[in-house]
Amino acid sequence: MPAKRPKRDLLSIVDLGDDLAPLLKRAARLKAERRRGVLRPSLKGKNVAMIFEKPSTRTRTSFEVGVHDLGGHSLYMSPKDLQLGRGETIADTARVLSRYVDAIVYRAFRSQDEAELAKWASVPVINALDDREHPCQIVADLLTLSERWKGRFSGHRLAWVGDGNNVHHSLLLGCAMVGLDLSSATPEGYHDDPGIVSTARELAKKSGAALSFSTDPREAVRGADAVYTDVWVSMGEEAEQSAREKAFAGYQVNAALMAHARPGALVLHDLPAHRGLEITDDVIDGPTSVVWDQAENRLHGQKAILETLLR
Repeated sequence: MPAKRPKRDLLSIVDLGDDLAPLLKRAARLKAERRRGVLRPSLKGKNVAMIFEKPSTRTRTSFEVGVHDLGGHSLYMSPKDLQLGRGETIADTARVLSRYVDAIVYRAFRSQDEAELAKWASVPVINALDDREHPCQIVADLLTLSERWKGRFSGHRLAWVGDGNNVHHSLLLGCAMVGLDLSSATPEGYHDDPGIVSTARELAKKSGAALSFSTDPREAVRGADAVYTDVWVSMGEEAEQSAREKAFAGYQVNAALMAHARPGALVLHDLPAHRGLEITDDVIDGPTSVVWDQAENRLHGQKAILETLLR
């Protein structure tokens, strides 16, 4: 019998390594096939457990539909549905679920719990968001930009305006992996994790991506080909809402800020959007917004991720 391959997790977008570029191409093919009504059951007979500590619209729907498209079966589980809610350890839960399913999708509050589940699971664990990264979102984002830029990232620059949060962490790493320049503006006190920045800089040396950081949104956006923002108050940060809204008051992506970008610059947001706070209606609903493409591409990107980890 052939030796069993070691299982592979996706906790950080860095875990995709050299597979990121071909994965994006595969996602584009899966999208084109689905639009033609072609669905290939590449995961027929596979079962995927989905543990969600946080509510979700796009992540849950796209994973459930994606698994179904590929011929598999998904099982949605909230903590109250599991013995985790009554004190069973993450390690025990991981070992039990590994006897039933072929992969575990985990949307967690804490990256430590994500890592603990992956440590004890004998099947692939996919990070569907935690407090450190959101790799599945950035796969969709890179797919969206690749579609608009005909597969070329080099020579383009993306600007980030907002929090140094989990989405931005994965974006930093993802851009550095594919050679996409990224200029980021975050307020004082809301900068990125230094470890993430250090890893991104090392990756950027290999790909040729230029990474820059400032506290001035206009400086970050000036001449950019695309502008990305996110909510100012994420789930679990509601107690900080007043302080955050004050700190981010000058970071709204509006027509005045977009005027500093290149004409026709794309607009990105990972949703849900707090309209009138981090972004205005005229921008998110404007002619250069690719927000809805991003949302759709969660489905196709995650299908490619599932195939990569399970086939």
